[in-house]
Amino acid sequence: MKRYISLIAAVLCIGSTGLTAQTRDELVREDRRKVSEDGFWIYNDLPKAFAEARDSGKPILVVLRCIPCHECVKLDDELVDKDPVIRPLLDQFVCVRQVSTNGLDLSQFQYDTDQSFAVFMLNADGTVYGRFGTRSHRTEWYGDVSLPGMAKALQGALDLHQGYPANRALVEGKRGSAPEVARPELFPSLKDRFTESLDYSGDVAKSCIHCHQIGDALRQFHWEQKKGIPQDVLFPYPHPKAIGLTLDPKEKATVVNVESHSSEDHAGLKVCDQITRLGGELPWFFADIQWVLNLTSPTGGRINLRVLRGSKELDLTLYLADGWREADDISWRVSTWGLRRMVTGGMVLEPASEVDGRENGLSAQQAGLLVKRAGKYGPHAAARRAGFKEGDVILSYDGRSDFRSEQALLHYAATFLNPGKTVPVKVRRGGREVALQHPIHR
Repeated sequence: MKRYISLIAAVLCIGSTGLTAQTRDELVREDRRKVSEDGFWIYNDLPKAFAEARDSGKPILVVLRCIPCHECVKLDDELVDKDPVIRPLLDQFVCVRQVSTNGLDLSQFQYDTDQSFAVFMLNADGTVYGRFGTRSHRTEWYGDVSLPGMAKALQGALDLHQGYPANRALVEGKRGSAPEVARPELFPSLKDRFTESLDYSGDVAKSCIHCHQIGDALRQFHWEQKKGIPQDVLFPYPHPKAIGLTLDPKEKATVVNVESHSSEDHAGLKVCDQITRLGGELPWFFADIQWVLNLTSPTGGRINLRVLRGSKELDLTLYLADGWREADDISWRVSTWGLRRMVTGGMVLEPASEVDGRENGLSAQQAGLLVKRAGKYGPHAAARRAGFKEGDVILSYDGRSDFRSEQALLHYAATFLNPGKTVPVKVRRGGREVALQHPIHR
């Protein structure tokens, strides 16, 4: 059992022991030593894993895990359990632990890069059987992933593998089209800082391209073209909750709640329905569904789905309206930090409360965004240098006074403004109105 627990910890996270006592570089080196000595996992070597899978006939399990990640430590604390189901399933895979994205084939591995834990189950020919791992909160995981859910995802992939290639049609669409940039180190903002592999001869932690840096680089790529950041880049991999759907993290794509008047409500989905097809694809868990949603146009459209309701299979149609992605909450994402650098000069904003409004002389009808924090260093200090202060209430931004959330302001600025522009902003400060000029970062 002790060996079992250590293996699950290797899948999900490095343990919390010594987390504060070790440097980032030491954490990465220690993780490599422990996993390599155990010998069960192939460490950060995808070509070796694919070769071994071809020789053995086994499917491949790839765990992308950012080292070190404090949120992943919380996942470890919450989900590592004495579950006797996982280990026998792992034995049936070629297991590879990928701790960096340097050199990663982004046409093969398409996932939400704001995650720091993502699982792929694949055939040796590159066919994706399924994806697992998501979150919708910075630190809490309860509603998104579970070990029972992971066990069912692994078993589902093994079942597919047993029937492959006769069942190829079920999964051949799970690998998407070629991305704008083939590998992370080829992004313009990363290519002069990173290479295709980790540098263990120096500070290895600094040589690592983290998952979130891919998303940051993609947004920067569009931002520098001065055409606005597309909605599918601003709101990547929408969580099912964005369209009114709550799934059971312990079951295969099974509905536990449908919000009234949501897209799912209009589609006719009901509690206990198991989604067996979405857009023609076979979804296992949240990550598969998010991948399909991520391919759906921001302007909406129709998605065909099939559900198992009791013993009957039903074909339904999901209709998504224009701008449907905007309902997704992106405030928990690491990417929001980069957006703040770009368009708020490092300010963290939140809706002004009634108390904040009274203190600043606002009526109950007036909208306002409170400057909760203002950055102090580098590009994140641009707003502070321009005269903004913590406690200010933003009344209007670029002539608009209808922003009710930080997300709405970020969306507007990243879509319609260009780097290098300066926009007029009015704030309420201590009962008086102050006019400021806000710089948009290049």
